[in-house]
Amino acid sequence: MRNAITCLLFMLTAGAGPVERQKSVPIEGTWRAVLTSPGGELPFGLRIARRGTLLDAVIVNGAEEAPVSGVSSDGSTVTIRFDWYDSAITATLSPDGNSMTGAWTRTGPSGVSHIPFHATRGFQARFLPTAAAKIDASATPLTDVTGIWKTEFVDSTGRSPARGEFHQDRGSTRVVGTFLTPTGDDRYLEGSYERGVLRLSTFDGAHAFLFQARGSSEGRLSGDYWSRDSYHATWSASRVDDREATLPDGWKDVGLKNNAGHFGFRFSDLHGNSVALSDPRFRGKVVLVNLFGSWCPNCNDEAPLLAALDRKYRAQGLEIVGLAYEFTGDAARDREMVRRFAKRHDIRYPLLLAGLSDKAKASATLPDLTGVLAFPTSVFIGRDGKVKKIYSGFSGPGTGHHYVELHHEIESLIESLLHS
Repeated sequence: MRNAITCLLFMLTAGAGPVERQKSVPIEGTWRAVLTSPGGELPFGLRIARRGTLLDAVIVNGAEEAPVSGVSSDGSTVTIRFDWYDSAITATLSPDGNSMTGAWTRTGPSGVSHIPFHATRGFQARFLPTAAAKIDASATPLTDVTGIWKTEFVDSTGRSPARGEFHQDRGSTRVVGTFLTPTGDDRYLEGSYERGVLRLSTFDGAHAFLFQARGSSEGRLSGDYWSRDSYHATWSASRVDDREATLPDGWKDVGLKNNAGHFGFRFSDLHGNSVALSDPRFRGKVVLVNLFGSWCPNCNDEAPLLAALDRKYRAQGLEIVGLAYEFTGDAARDREMVRRFAKRHDIRYPLLLAGLSDKAKASATLPDLTGVLAFPTSVFIGRDGKVKKIYSGFSGPGTGHHYVELHHEIESLIESLLHS
């Protein structure tokens, strides 16, 4: 009897039976990741690496490598966090370590989004080859999609213009590009054009965009756009030259309601202290007032530029102040998200909690402006305390030369105001 008990104890302590522990499976490497959006597969690249004792990861969209805030794995559950967006991917790792299945969740204006997620190990095409059954055999598609596209999006609220800029690799189906809009851009898009079907996607932990369209022999594209788990629009586009695809001028979209150049605000900073443009710290300075949201893709693209301008020009008399318009209206939660935004981008200028991200409500908090049309919006004020220019929107690094040109315009304006 004693020998039988000893044998049983040996089996249990050796890891057999119900106390057997999951063997740790490495997750480092390249993965083809997919969100199952309402429009179908929304793929992106995922690369996980080990930095010393910690795991790290980046999301790959064409030339972009978007960072994550943390990765953890206990051998069976993998968590990929995007703390600055209040979002995360949580997935179960297969026993062989070659696949993951779970969901992406994120807090947004309408609550928490949930989108199914899965990933397979190894380098693969972003979009898998188009199934023949999905192709209209009677159509004669475009041969490629490289070029500039005058675009219109249509949803339940109306129509809005855009400018598509795509590049298709010679002799390949791979496509990269973006859409520029009056309020910003759709960041780094990557995908394919084959058998008459264009598919593009991007994901960065907050923004999950999927574009699909069919090409025609008339030189047009038409299809659908999905964002996250709820938003849908249709779109159509025609290939044109540069002059035919111009968008409204961001320097002219927003103005003042008074002719004297007056602009003011008073909001609380992240410590609860009241800050106003009339405070002594801003007197005689050049002031850049930036309307932003921690949730906003173009604001996150703009923030590194503003942080660099602050470091470069503060000693010469530049003051930057950010007015945050957040999702929930829960002051504690919104302050925490703005703190994460500041930490991510190493922002050292003051950030104030100004209100909700709804544009009509944001406009009501700044009655001197004709309206808030986009996040971000930047108000440039001279040393005399008067508004000199206002820029609505932002073209980020995914737009290439548009970003470079806007960067130059903003910096040149600041320098001219500092020396006037």
